[in-house]
Amino acid sequence: MIEVAVLHEEGWPGTDWEFLAQQAVSAAIAHSPYAAFATDSTLYEVAVKLTDDDEVHQLNRAYREKDKPTNVLSFPMVQEDLLEVTANTDDGEVLLGDIVLAEGVCAAEAAEKGISVADHATHLIVHGTFHLLGYDHMDDNEAEAMEALEIRALLSLGLSDPYGDRDTGE
Repeated sequence: MIEVAVLHEEGWPGTDWEFLAQQAVSAAIAHSPYAAFATDSTLYEVAVKLTDDDEVHQLNRAYREKDKPTNVLSFPMVQEDLLEVTANTDDGEVLLGDIVLAEGVCAAEAAEKGISVADHATHLIVHGTFHLLGYDHMDDNEAEAMEALEIRALLSLGLSDPYGDRDTGE
């Protein structure tokens, strides 16, 4: 079972953020090797915080040594090599981690792409969820694999390929 807790601060446009975050996290998990999390008796928890650029800037500086805000940060709570054995938890609950989005950066990127903030935030939550599941994009092969999963998850939600503007060399 998957549970998503959302902390929604002022500044974000009106939408049902709890529903959106639950759908985004669930879609990402469903399109990962951990799809069984959705039907396990174990409760898998993800926290999503929708905050301002200043807070994300501080977190980015503290945890990634990057002195600027970014669109999304993910803080996994389960080591990648332990994800497959999480159902063996003593209390039946597993906190997969936290995802934090910056409102100003998200809104600016959405405007640049000509999409709604909600659609862009959905992509960022999907992206962040894959980070919680051990995916990364440090090299081209990792990036391509992660992006392919994101695209499938987003398509399942009726959203278009956010990477469609890339030159694929074809």
